[in-house]
Amino acid sequence: MTVPSPISHEERAALSPAQARALFRDGLQVPTPGFSAGYAQANLITLPKEDAFDFLIFAQRNPKSCPLLGILEPGEISSELLLGGDIRTDIPGYRVFRNGELTEERADVTGLWREDLVSFIIGCSFTFESALLDNGIPVAHIEQGCNVPMYRTSIETSPAGKFHGPMVVSMRPVPANQVADAVRITSRFPSVHGAPVHVGDPGVIGVPDLAHPDFGDAVEVAPGTVPVFWACGVTPQSVVMSSKPELAITHSPGHMLVTDARDLQYQVP
Repeated sequence: MTVPSPISHEERAALSPAQARALFRDGLQVPTPGFSAGYAQANLITLPKEDAFDFLIFAQRNPKSCPLLGILEPGEISSELLLGGDIRTDIPGYRVFRNGELTEERADVTGLWREDLVSFIIGCSFTFESALLDNGIPVAHIEQGCNVPMYRTSIETSPAGKFHGPMVVSMRPVPANQVADAVRITSRFPSVHGAPVHVGDPGVIGVPDLAHPDFGDAVEVAPGTVPVFWACGVTPQSVVMSSKPELAITHSPGHMLVTDARDLQYQVP
């Protein structure tokens, strides 16, 4: 279960991305919905250089799940997406996979860093949540003070090289009379997963029980709401479990990189 943030929603929203990253660097470990309002959040997967080309092709073949916002070259730890930041310390939680097995979760990965590591920064659906809220569409995990629920599905990704595996989706229950609006609004953010991949019965996409997500926290699905599913940037973690690269470092689900890019940079007309 997610540990509640000691920072209020208003305080989280008012932080600049650099201030948020500084808190995470200093040890704050909480999910990041609501941090730095107006700024994009992102997923991370870091791989050895020998696996990077295969993953780049994988991302290009699976843009709904893995919309690339940026790539850090081997050994590089910062970019224009986190000016003055450090990809090894500035996320509030990391996961380490070895040969497809989750071996540890850490507050930073400095001690594991290698000069051959390539980091992929991938769009996150937290980025379009401000647009949903601005249009009067509630976001359950923010209202309920927890992480977004995420599920492995029966939807297979398009393989590339060694990488293959099932898509992960995030779920937000949306009032039935606002589902069309949610689809329209999020479709304008293709760089952060865009429109949903499924609306309605979770069994159709191989999700047996909404109360038991594979990642994140369960949320209450209130009467009169419909479960809506978006492709999720945790998909690379599902793919790592299936593909078993020697090493992969990722963010902990829901614990994102808060970037210096504005949400609106990823909105299309």
